[in-house]
Amino acid sequence: MADVQTPVIRTDIPHSARIWNYWMGGKDHYEIDKVAGDAGLAVDPEISTMAVQSRQFLIRAVGHLSREHGIRQFLDIGTGLPTMQNTHEVAQSINADARVVYVDNDPLVLTHARALLTSTTPEGVTTYIDADFHDPEQIVADARNVLNFNEPIAVMFMGVLGHARTYDDLLRIVRTVVGAVPSGSYLIMWDGTDDSQAYVTLCENYTGTGGTPYIPRPQAQIRAVFDGLELVEPGFTSITQWRAEATEVGSVQPISAYGAVGRKP
Repeated sequence: MADVQTPVIRTDIPHSARIWNYWMGGKDHYEIDKVAGDAGLAVDPEISTMAVQSRQFLIRAVGHLSREHGIRQFLDIGTGLPTMQNTHEVAQSINADARVVYVDNDPLVLTHARALLTSTTPEGVTTYIDADFHDPEQIVADARNVLNFNEPIAVMFMGVLGHARTYDDLLRIVRTVVGAVPSGSYLIMWDGTDDSQAYVTLCENYTGTGGTPYIPRPQAQIRAVFDGLELVEPGFTSITQWRAEATEVGSVQPISAYGAVGRKP
């Protein structure tokens, strides 16, 4: 029997998932990530708001589909480090039998997933797939072992597609997965945009540290990901404005992170 090797987790190179965790106020990061995170904040103070608001968008979007549309299956691709109010926790708090599949290929993320991503209800299912989102066919094949592809599925790409090697790759990835799920399924997606020069510079600086490049793209390119889908109100917008509570609107201004929720006809 071959030895199963423990993935090497580098603590001498900043790591995007750990930096994001730091910006969100989490504790799963190393000193190198804090240094990189503080450097990022110096360039673009808005980035911590983006990190926090991205989780609020997830909570609202997953909650809306679970509560208002009865969605009980979620395929969360590019999960990142588990933090607070993860997809399965939101979905299973509304529908106890919700099934959630997380996808990532990062050794650190998978180590945390094994420990933390477990169902919160006896009826629910929570699992993870070790796969690269550049191989969407493999993701779909593995997800079929857990999810029922005859019933609606919410496909999620939460701020990760900036890591796609090219824009054509980005479209191919999303369209392959959305093409595999049935009518009545949904796409929840947001990504960083190039509206803010400070944010663009932050991403360029991160690439210079040796981290996996993240490419902010024009709003129009991200909006095009939803072509052919029926957008849920309020449509394509800054994540801070998507179904925010009345008390929140105006307290958090639009930021360089845009997305939507779209239904597959």
